[in-house]
Amino acid sequence: MLLIYTHKITSRFSYTMKQVFTRILGIDIIFTTKVEDFIKHTGPKITYSKQPLQNEFFVRSNELLFVHGINDLQITVEDWEGTPCFFRTNEPSVIPYDIFSASFYLLTRYEEYLPYLKDTHGRFPPSESIASTYNFLQLPLVDIWAYRILDKLKERFPTVVSKKRKYQHTSIIDVTSSHCFAHRGAMRSLAGLLYDLGTFKLKRVVQRTSVWLKIKKDPYNNYVSLIEIQKKYQIKSIFFFQFADYSTYDKNVSPENNNFKYLIKSVADYSLVSLAASYSSFRDIELLKEEKKRLSNVVNRPINYSRMRYNRVDIPQTYRNLVEAEFTDDYTMGYTHEMGFRAGTCTPFYFYDITMEEKQPIKIHPFAVHDYALLNSNSEDEALEKIRIYYDQVKKVNGHFVTIFSNELLGGDQKINWLSLYNKVIEKYHV
Repeated sequence: MLLIYTHKITSRFSYTMKQVFTRILGIDIIFTTKVEDFIKHTGPKITYSKQPLQNEFFVRSNELLFVHGINDLQITVEDWEGTPCFFRTNEPSVIPYDIFSASFYLLTRYEEYLPYLKDTHGRFPPSESIASTYNFLQLPLVDIWAYRILDKLKERFPTVVSKKRKYQHTSIIDVTSSHCFAHRGAMRSLAGLLYDLGTFKLKRVVQRTSVWLKIKKDPYNNYVSLIEIQKKYQIKSIFFFQFADYSTYDKNVSPENNNFKYLIKSVADYSLVSLAASYSSFRDIELLKEEKKRLSNVVNRPINYSRMRYNRVDIPQTYRNLVEAEFTDDYTMGYTHEMGFRAGTCTPFYFYDITMEEKQPIKIHPFAVHDYALLNSNSEDEALEKIRIYYDQVKKVNGHFVTIFSNELLGGDQKINWLSLYNKVIEKYHV
């Protein structure tokens, strides 16, 4: 048991310490504000405050974990033995940076509470992030910092008990368009055919009619192949199906279509199925609840996991909506067209609402790799090498490697064979 002394136990302090020590490092911790309890404790102990009590393991604290509200902080990123870090401390602190405040800053997406220029879908652009500005988006810094402090702790307390965690890989399949041509209804199918003819997309005309005549299967219908790959390597997978009415940005098969319902049920027999929330439900909590209920009725089990359309996250409102809709886990934390660790970690964490100053009951599973970020790759090998960089970083800290592949790309006609790439990713990076 690790005892942590501080001058004031706040919700920010508790949240950060539990994430760093308990969830990442597997160390049991207790807190105290009483000097006598700290002195009596004979096991591993540290002080996190402004001043040390004696000659103990001391980390000088920044103010961030002991204040309320949002401030426009001046962040200076420096090099700590080859690793970026910020919130510099000074002697006699055992480590030269307050990694706890820095971790809180990244995990809570503190910078996304501040004013920024949104993209066309109202998203926080990666270019606005401190990680992009200082070129550490490719690093799970919170995890790296945690293992740094573990090394220091073991130097001082060789008997400290840390439960070594195992590397995990979760494969996410985003199904916002279950079929390209099939099951789309007479009017939508005819409109699509006329559009293809009018724009001289003759290849699509041939594909479309071949699917209609059942000469060929729909190009997006790769579910059997995907499940076979996942079963072969025994990986955890989640299929996120959009189950929403038609709109400008939501163009999946109708949720009333029986073939679509049958597909979802059949996938649910082999993999976890959950909700890819529609674009329209982004600010409509009642619609979000309705989509969740509809999908739950199809698979006859609770729907607890969510992904937002186009990875749209508006901090903190998106997570407040998900909590109200009774989702327990979310897989939206990442960037669509940029690979990297948006929250600076490859470990699931609970959302902390800074404006309410409390941890919320929804766990965020950050992803590092999205297939749309690989569209500029010239070959499978090039795309695989880009993914390897992030796999290596997660593997070093025995973290959780979450990859997202989209049904449209897996069945699309591109210069990369996406289904082949997916197979190689699972084969190489499932362990």
